[in-house]
Amino acid sequence: MTDSSGGRHTRSVHAGQEPDETGARAPPIYQTTSYVFPDADDAAERYALESEADVYSRISNPTVSTLEDRLASLEGGVAAVATNAGMGAIDGITTVLAEAGRNIVASEDMYGGTGTYFSHIAGKRGVDTRTVDALDPAAVEAAIDEDTAFVHVETIANPSLVTPDFEAIADVAHDHAVPLVVDNTFATPHLCRPIEHGADVVWESTTKWLHGAGTTLGGVVVDGGTFPWDHPDADFPELSGENPAYGFDFTERFGDRALAAAVRQRAVRATGTGQTPFDAWQTMQGVETLPLRMDRHCENAAALAAFLADHEDVAWVSYPGHENHPTHDAASEYLDGGAARGASGTSADSSAGGYGGMLTFGPEGGFGAAKAVCEGVELASFAANVGDAKTLVIHPASTTHAQLSEDEQRAAGVRPDMIRVSVGIEDTADVLADFDRALEDAH
Repeated sequence: MTDSSGGRHTRSVHAGQEPDETGARAPPIYQTTSYVFPDADDAAERYALESEADVYSRISNPTVSTLEDRLASLEGGVAAVATNAGMGAIDGITTVLAEAGRNIVASEDMYGGTGTYFSHIAGKRGVDTRTVDALDPAAVEAAIDEDTAFVHVETIANPSLVTPDFEAIADVAHDHAVPLVVDNTFATPHLCRPIEHGADVVWESTTKWLHGAGTTLGGVVVDGGTFPWDHPDADFPELSGENPAYGFDFTERFGDRALAAAVRQRAVRATGTGQTPFDAWQTMQGVETLPLRMDRHCENAAALAAFLADHEDVAWVSYPGHENHPTHDAASEYLDGGAARGASGTSADSSAGGYGGMLTFGPEGGFGAAKAVCEGVELASFAANVGDAKTLVIHPASTTHAQLSEDEQRAAGVRPDMIRVSVGIEDTADVLADFDRALEDAH
């Protein structure tokens, strides 16, 4: 079960785990495929979901459960399901909530991989995706109809870095008996807990800042426990009414954990997208230092954004902490990381951080110069990842968003000259010097 006691630093280290009978302080790795049943009745109860004891590690595992409880606690949810990658998380949500004939209303500002999944995977299953400007709640409402399965937004969109008004969008979605699903990867629960602002489901790629070292893939679905799946105007047959596989009502059996139970039993169990025990153990090592690392990511990103904004070889910079960013006010309202707070917990100078570890910029010289900068950095790495302890750069128009048309790229906030920077935790001066040198060489 999740543990909400203690502050975020404390829960990052302790939530979900107590020493077992051996007295081991660190969580053990239960590297096993299966579990011995004490008797036939117990085995039958587990398969009928009358007991939630472990059956097979494709479905659940004690090490993975510890990670799940910790992440649910940090996000402010009631339960979580860990997956083998972030895409496994959004697939689990979509599989449970959206059958053929339904539609998803999604922000046009989203990660290219998510957009591709919605278009080419969910689309092949008969689920339509309607992309809208989620910064306009009226546009979201106009796209919702009686077949809408959920509304999807990102806390800090990849790569436009815009932050929507969660509370306004949640109100619109809930008025139509539709849940709000939020990808919180770029913010992490250290900077934002969308469930506190009206979201019903949160998912993340744990590969990124939650783990933080660029070695371990993973994802998580966190059930907020807030949405009334059995509402008379809602239509979620996997959750309310006689489940097509189990013959009972998940909302009656599992209460406010119904979605998490369905994602585990009706999606992850069948598709094999659960996280492995070793990967979960590795991810927990990263989560223990999440608050410390996020503060440093935020500090370095703020410093690099200020440096680039004054650089003669830079045409533009986009960073949520700058007042000229289109959603600076929303980011200031919803992002509240420790780097932007004083020791007493009260707000400090926002320039100190708290706006995430990401920024984008365009060098003078356009498309060609952007590619040259990515090739020219030495401390930073030209790599397809974010949230690493190391600074990473990429050119989205030719890589992460290359499957989109130019119009679709621009709608998603991708400019031809955009360089996306995931700012690491190195010494600030070294990061600035690396970009200064690469910009000079590319000029």
